[in-house]
Amino acid sequence: MAVYCDRCGEPAAEGDHAACRAAREMEPPRYCAHCRRRMVVQVTPLGWTARCAEHGALRSAS
Repeated sequence: MAVYCDRCGEPAAEGDHAACRAAREMEPPRYCAHCRRRMVVQVTPLGWTARCAEHGALRSAS
C-alpha cells in the first residue's frame, strides 16, 4: 500500500520531502496520507482539524 506526503500529496517514498516536513511543523496536513485525497482543513486559534472523506478526521495535538 502506498503512503503519500500529507503536505504535497506525492508518494512519500519518491523525491525529497524535507521542505514538506519543515512546513508541517507549522501547518496542518492538506492531503490524506492513505489515499491522497485533498482534505477539508479548518484552522482555529486553538488548533486545526483535517477531514478525509474516506478515512475520517485528524486533530492537532493542542
